Amino acid sequence: MGLTRQYLRYGPAALFGLVASAKGKAAFVALRGERGRCVAVPACEHVFVWDTRKGEKVLILKGLKQEVSYLCPSPDGLHLAVGYEDGSIRVFNLLTGEANITFNGHKAAVTALQYDHLGGRLVSGSKDTDVIVWDVINESGLYRLRGHKDAVTQVLFLKEKNLLVTSGKDTLVKWWDLDTQHCFKTLVGHRTEVWGMALISEEKRLITGSADSELRVWDITYIQEVKDPDEPESKKSKESSPGVVEENTEEDETVELDEHPEERLVKCSKVGSIMREGRDRIVTLATDRTGKILACHGTDSVLEVFSVLSEEEVQKKLEKKMKKAKKKARQNSEEDSDRSVELSLQEEIQHVTNIRASSKIKSFDLLLSPKGELKIVLLLQNNIIESYNLNLSAQVPQAVRASRITIGGHRSDVRTLAFSSDNIAILSAAAESVKIWNRSTLQCIRTMDCEYALCSLFVPGDRQVIIGTKTGKLQLYDLASGSLMETLDAHDGAVWSIALSPDQRGFVTGGADKCVKFWEFELVKDESSVQKRLSMKHVRVLQLDEDVLCVRYSPNQKLLAVSLLDCTVKIFYIDTLKFFLSLYGHKLPVLCMDISYDGTLIATGSADRNVKIWGLDFGDCHRSLFAHDDSVMYLQFVAKSHLFFTAGKDSKIKQWDADKFEHIQTLEGHHQEVWCLALSPNGDYVVSASHDKSLRLWERTREPLVLEEEREMQREAEYEESVAKEEQPVVAGETQGETGLAGKKTIENIKAAERIMEAIELYREEMAKLKEHKAICKAAGKEVPFPVNPILRAYGNITPSAYVLEVFKKVKSSELEESLLVLPFSYVPDLLRLFNEYIHLGSEVELLCRALLFLLKIHFGQITSNHMLVTVIENLKKTTISRVSEARDVLGFNMAGLQYLKREIEAKDEVTFFADATDRFEEKKRKRKKKEKMILAVL
Repeated sequence: MGLTRQYLRYGPAALFGLVASAKGKAAFVALRGERGRCVAVPACEHVFVWDTRKGEKVLILKGLKQEVSYLCPSPDGLHLAVGYEDGSIRVFNLLTGEANITFNGHKAAVTALQYDHLGGRLVSGSKDTDVIVWDVINESGLYRLRGHKDAVTQVLFLKEKNLLVTSGKDTLVKWWDLDTQHCFKTLVGHRTEVWGMALISEEKRLITGSADSELRVWDITYIQEVKDPDEPESKKSKESSPGVVEENTEEDETVELDEHPEERLVKCSKVGSIMREGRDRIVTLATDRTGKILACHGTDSVLEVFSVLSEEEVQKKLEKKMKKAKKKARQNSEEDSDRSVELSLQEEIQHVTNIRASSKIKSFDLLLSPKGELKIVLLLQNNIIESYNLNLSAQVPQAVRASRITIGGHRSDVRTLAFSSDNIAILSAAAESVKIWNRSTLQCIRTMDCEYALCSLFVPGDRQVIIGTKTGKLQLYDLASGSLMETLDAHDGAVWSIALSPDQRGFVTGGADKCVKFWEFELVKDESSVQKRLSMKHVRVLQLDEDVLCVRYSPNQKLLAVSLLDCTVKIFYIDTLKFFLSLYGHKLPVLCMDISYDGTLIATGSADRNVKIWGLDFGDCHRSLFAHDDSVMYLQFVAKSHLFFTAGKDSKIKQWDADKFEHIQTLEGHHQEVWCLALSPNGDYVVSASHDKSLRLWERTREPLVLEEEREMQREAEYEESVAKEEQPVVAGETQGETGLAGKKTIENIKAAERIMEAIELYREEMAKLKEHKAICKAAGKEVPFPVNPILRAYGNITPSAYVLEVFKKVKSSELEESLLVLPFSYVPDLLRLFNEYIHLGSEVELLCRALLFLLKIHFGQITSNHMLVTVIENLKKTTISRVSEARDVLGFNMAGLQYLKREIEAKDEVTFFADATDRFEEKKRKRKKKEKMILAVL
């Protein structure tokens, strides 16, 4: 059966007009070994790395579909961990720009990420209230920590101890012992959400930021002894009961909740507060890598910078203060001259300066150079990245703006788009500017200041553009000079719509003043030059009873369609302006519409989420389509066809067939409301603009699109989504306590488990065939050729058991546990026998031991009660212990060898270092003597 109607697929071509998304976090990254120059920022689903000095994009870390929600560079500067809205985490290599590792564990957006000081572990916090610790080297999840009752806002590793501190919107700060994986302390001294945390003074102090202007400071004391034997019994019994709330008598805010006081490792007490100047909540609170500088900002545009004194500086300041106190005491002849002098918290954590950005700050990052200069990068709400330098050694430190990346996009949402007649230039206009982009290079070639733009068009010839504004003005710009040529007061209210006449001699505008106005182009004499310039002349007006939302000409220029605020579309004759038809049926106003190239159909898109297709001859409604999950914002027909595109507030762009009333395809990419779109005159390109500040270009490919296949793919995607939302498999004997498995059930895990099952099925079949073959050979009394399975032949004629191992090795390390968890128990006995065989041969010992221990943990009851597996388990016990000890010996030997080589290289380097120093000293001496001789010669 042939295809009844063939469509061509539109695919994503580019994302542009975006400097950085307001969600997520900005972070300094080291590219080519240079720190403080390049900054990574979220950009919808991608991560852009900008060179702040040149203002250029140097690297794009491509994401999949989900929006980036958090960034964290690794301590070595070679990797960047990126958290996404769907809870997945990808670790990118900054040298290659590829994602090496993917972690799936969270069910909601990742809100916090942190590496430990060696970069071997990564901890993530999420909106799903869970905290997960990941092993980056082994590419697997270690464990999940449950305890918070609301979204996690910050996670911090402690370098010295194997401890973790987490804060959440549930007003709690929790301390976790990672050796035993449980929460041993909870700070409940906050009245509202804890939005940020930072460790300072070599991890002896914790600063927390909440919804007020107070930064609470906590002293951290590490307790060596677990229990004091001389403690009174009454006190001991009081402490041993879990869930005891300790209250400080002086201040009711310093409250500690010990869930397991007998295992207490840290004492944390509030020492005071630092007052911020901002009155609103903390958005970001962070320190630089050294912990010497602390900075924070609220929901405004001010970044407050504090300096934290080191122990030596504190000591010096104390001595100075002591001297002053003694001197004062001597002068006043006081007796208590020996009284102790203490530094106040404000003296230890000093306010340095405030940095006022040009717009609201969404996040920042700090970098303190060895010379003492502080580099600050700010990610702003209005699509700008600003970087500042702050000289801390100055008497009055003042921040100097070093760079500002703006050219890549608009400051506010783009509300109108237009294509030039040659399909090359794209116009985008927002509340503050009009930009012209080159479609092929995606470079901004013109930026012109304007008022709040609502509609636009290219004047025939593509040398001028007209913008309709919110204040009712029409602005005419010349593209060659980038200047405003003329401004006309067109309407008393907003100019909602503009449409070029098919004869290209004029245009029509519709506004909030209930008028439709007709304009013609004319050439007028310019006062400043001899040449004539283009101008606009008002010709006619059509007065209506309601606000005009949209106007469109029919291609033969006989009819004019006008959409009104009363939910109807009225059709008028252009020559006489007499009423012809009224199209009513929408429940809410029609926001957009378009007439097909042959003038037979008109499609209308409304705020009631429906698109209606009407015949323009009688005004009959052919079909009503439920198009989007929110208002339909824009609608346009593809040139020379009855296909049209719609854009909705549900962040989707859809293509429809107006003849068959079918949905053809959905273009997914935007993450927030799509305000407008524009089709190129040849229909090959679609450009769209969204509330996520991005402009996206879609290109018509040569790939045919079959509707049945498209529906099938849609059903598969829905099934995969439903699988991910299913309940997680329960591990036998494991309770829903504080800890759990790190991973979650995904379609990838299920597919991996299916591959293992298929491999074991093949192994069983082949073993049965081999048995049968041996019986045949025995009966025949001669060797009969054995037919090789084509799959095994493709792998190089390997044995069935080796094939199972190959399949097993291909399972991603991060998905191994979850894949084994969904594997039915009927396959486990075969797998254990094969493991015994593999480990005996000494192949993949580490991987197999990890899988074996996990299988024993989850199927312990069934394995121990199965008498057939007793011998297998006994054999496994012997082989695994011997092979693991062998692997440990090899590792130990190699470590010793590497340490020896390190010592040898260090010894050689010391010698060469001193030799170089001597050579440099001799060179300086020679130069100095030469200079002295020259001076003497002159004299």
